[in-house]
Amino acid sequence: MTLRHLPLHDGWTLSADSPVPVGLPTGGVPATVPGCVHTDLLAAGLIDDPYLDDNEMRLGWIGRTDWTYRTTFDWTPDGHDHADLCFDGLDTVATVLLNGIEVGRAANQHRSYRFPVGALLAEGANTLDVRFTAPYTYAEELRERLGDRPGAYAEPYAFIRKMACNFGWDWGPTLVTSGIWRPVALETWSGPRIASVTLLPDLDDAGVPRLTVTLDIDRSGQEALEAVVEVAGERAAFTVLAGEDRATATLSVPGAALWWPRSHGEQPLYDVTVRLGAEVRKFRIGFRGVTLEREAFRIAVNGEPVFVRGVNWIPEDCFPARVTRQRISDRLDQAVAAGVNLIRIWGGGLYESDDFYELADEKGLLVWQDFPFACAAYPEEQPLWDEVAAEARENVTRLSPHPSLVLWCGNNENLEGHADWGWQKELGDRTWGHGYYHELLPAIVAETDPTRPYWPGSPYSGTEDIHPQDPAHGTIHIWDVWNRADYRAYADRVPRFVAEFGFQGPPAYATLRRAISGPLSPDAPLLAHHQKAEDGNAKLLRGLGDHLSQPGADFDDWHWLTQLNQARAVAFGIRHFRSHTPYCMGTIVWQLNDCWPVVSWSAIDGDGRRKPLWYALRAVYADRLIAVRDGAVHLVNDAPGPWTGTLRLTRHGLDGAVLAEEEVVVSTAARAVTRVPLPPSVAEPADRTRELLVARLGSVRAVEFYEEDTRLALPPARYDVTVTESGGEVPGYRVEVTARTLLRDLALFPDRLDPAAEVDEMLVTLLPGESTVFVITGAVLADPEALGAHPVLRCVNDGLTR
Repeated sequence: MTLRHLPLHDGWTLSADSPVPVGLPTGGVPATVPGCVHTDLLAAGLIDDPYLDDNEMRLGWIGRTDWTYRTTFDWTPDGHDHADLCFDGLDTVATVLLNGIEVGRAANQHRSYRFPVGALLAEGANTLDVRFTAPYTYAEELRERLGDRPGAYAEPYAFIRKMACNFGWDWGPTLVTSGIWRPVALETWSGPRIASVTLLPDLDDAGVPRLTVTLDIDRSGQEALEAVVEVAGERAAFTVLAGEDRATATLSVPGAALWWPRSHGEQPLYDVTVRLGAEVRKFRIGFRGVTLEREAFRIAVNGEPVFVRGVNWIPEDCFPARVTRQRISDRLDQAVAAGVNLIRIWGGGLYESDDFYELADEKGLLVWQDFPFACAAYPEEQPLWDEVAAEARENVTRLSPHPSLVLWCGNNENLEGHADWGWQKELGDRTWGHGYYHELLPAIVAETDPTRPYWPGSPYSGTEDIHPQDPAHGTIHIWDVWNRADYRAYADRVPRFVAEFGFQGPPAYATLRRAISGPLSPDAPLLAHHQKAEDGNAKLLRGLGDHLSQPGADFDDWHWLTQLNQARAVAFGIRHFRSHTPYCMGTIVWQLNDCWPVVSWSAIDGDGRRKPLWYALRAVYADRLIAVRDGAVHLVNDAPGPWTGTLRLTRHGLDGAVLAEEEVVVSTAARAVTRVPLPPSVAEPADRTRELLVARLGSVRAVEFYEEDTRLALPPARYDVTVTESGGEVPGYRVEVTARTLLRDLALFPDRLDPAAEVDEMLVTLLPGESTVFVITGAVLADPEALGAHPVLRCVNDGLTR
């Protein structure tokens, strides 16, 4: 077979099919493909940036308008027998016309489409139109026909196979898109064509790497065909029998090394070549086995249990065509640097791009993939059932080569919603998604990708006979802490696996300053627009509890204290859960990233800046962790070797004086936890408000206070600061801080001086006489000395003693 691939990304225009409140020129505006209506209107200067101020509120009409994309391309007959228009992604409800003739329709953002067009191509100029029906029109008409269903938001996202969070979420704007969001091309060919390749790299019963290849063929002839697969020095030829359009072969690859998640081993990847006649497909794979112990929800890779240090991933942009490979790589690098080993792709978003999974393979990050269902009862009637089946088959096939992908999950929170959120009474006998999660999706995974476990949803307890939020089985989500309870309530339970939990905090100062043109104050209306959670700002203040002081009307204090409290809350939960390894085998923090500048649960804000939570995650997701709870020190060792040495426990006064000291020789095996009871001399202070405990083992140190900060007798912060320019090729600064008093959670925010400036460390507690160095990079500052002044340099003492 010979194949010609002609990208069709040039010369597009965008026009509205009905009156709109902006002045579209006759003939439309230039359009970028891949892209969407919002970004095209933004590029044309017809709308304001929806991420800034409250501009989002004036753009709702876009999702209620029909749009047409049009281009003209030249065509010269090339002698091939077949020609297809190939759309990798259409968002979402589209009719495709070539030279005025309809060639096909689409109604699913999550799949691709091929439309035969050989009979319609004309020599010379050809006109291609893609007409998009407004998402709201389609979804609301289907809702009217099928009957409404309950959900977390009063939006019709359950009635259209489209990224659910496009319709708004408690961290995201309502920006309902249309557009050609992934590449489009014209393909022509003769002879048989490889329609799809399913690659399943895993291990046989003896632990030897093997590769199973399934080839699906598109052809008109009936003759037998020969195919070849090659990987890591091994080669296998197999036959597609006469009259058949599918064939499968399995080859052993004994010379291949195993792929491991980060901190468990290396990530060797191997090129795979699949040939059918003259057609060649190339892939990159890794060999590993994955199992799931269902009750304990214990994921094992190559037979080795993995404590999941995870984060949830939401779409990186409301307009995903803008997300580059480099942007994904940067975000995943930030996850790796924070000690993360698993990314959960949340069900209100997308099956991510090939770039995402390729990068996860390279970086050793495990991937948990939700199918795109979240927080609603989803109807199972047609046309939705067939659309779900088509998208699932396509994406399970597409993603099967990736060793990073270790779990398919049916949905996010829909099983809990049906059990606990009053849906059953509202639904009556209407469908709600049960058939997807317990029948259709597990059947497709079992048929197409039996190498990976399938889990019906999260939270879920492994069986329908047990409540989905039972902490003794499967996965749970913990949201009472953010919504109602103090974060100390994390310690009230010992779950097997926490797949969602989190606490809010504002984004970086520079991110807010870019997004909001008005004054920055805790009660500023424009700031409130960038807080989408119900009662979110009140919960931020209520969440401070007795941990930190109330900031009042001062924005700088509000920003600092709520960011710090977010970091502390999540770190508290992780320390507790990790200390219960191996009963508890994972935590997945909500959330890693943001899609726009917003007050949210993220560790990385919408402009890619690290919040204090990120630095806290790096500390509590380290391979080795000291956790103090319940009168004992828990030495958490998730490293491949033993952790041995002398544990030094020191009770200090806040003035730094040593009041008691104990030493214990300890040894913790790899991937294990050791509990060391606190000796009486350090377990109980003489004055809880004026003392603290320091636990140190090797280079790992934990500082614990016997009282909450609001009850501590913290002194006014006194310290010496020296700012010097860093040597080397990269410009930067070293800020050395020497404590003259105890300094609680010292932090430095250089983005207040320059949006490009970054700091390497944060949340450092110093005893009197101790020093630390902050390294600032990314910008040349007009006034470097300001790095040592309020509000750039902060600590808890400020808010409690000023």
